[in-house]
Amino acid sequence: MRNEAGTEQAKRHPYQQERSGWIIVIDLLIAVIAAAALFYVYVWNIDPVLKVTVGVLLAAAVVIYAVRRVRSRTLLQEEGATIAKLVLLNEEGESVKEWYIHGETSLLIGKNSAQSEVDIDLSDSEYASLISKHHAVMNYASGNWFVEDLDSHNGVGIRQAGSRTASRLEVEEPYRIESGDIICIANTRILAK
Repeated sequence: MRNEAGTEQAKRHPYQQERSGWIIVIDLLIAVIAAAALFYVYVWNIDPVLKVTVGVLLAAAVVIYAVRRVRSRTLLQEEGATIAKLVLLNEEGESVKEWYIHGETSLLIGKNSAQSEVDIDLSDSEYASLISKHHAVMNYASGNWFVEDLDSHNGVGIRQAGSRTASRLEVEEPYRIESGDIICIANTRILAK
C-alpha cells in the first residue's frame, strides 16, 4: 500500500479523474473546428436554408448530449449498488473465498475470536497475523458501499478498478467503493464485485 498525498484525489471515482493531455488537445481541436463551421454558416453564408438546417442539427446535438450526460450520471450513481459479493484473492489474484453481501447494511472485517465475531473473517488468510481483530467496517448508505479503517495497526487501502497502486485510507473516514475496487486489509486483498 502506498499513502497518497492528496486524499481528495484518491477519493475520486475513476471516471472523475484528470483527463490526459491528448484528450484535452482533441477536445480543443473539435471546439475550434465547430466554432469555425458555425462562423462560416452564420456570418459568411447567406443561404437561409443552410442556417435553419444547421440550427436544427445543433439543437438536436445539444439534446442528445444532455440525455447522454444524464444517463451516465445515473449509471455512476447506481454503480455502487451493483456490489453483491466480496472475493478474497490469493497472491496470483485467484478467488480463495467469497462472501455474498447483497441485503446487508454493515459488515465488520477482521478476525473472529472467543470474545467477538466479525462478518468477514480473515483469520485463516495468509497474512492473518497482520490483521486486527476489528480491522475495518463496510457500511451501505444512500445506495453505495463505504469502507473505513477502524484504527487498525497495518491500515486499509483501496486500489481502484484499473489502477496499479493502492491509496491508504485515513482512520475512521468513510471511502466509497465501486465494483472492481480492491480493498487491501494489511497485505490481504478483497475484490468488491
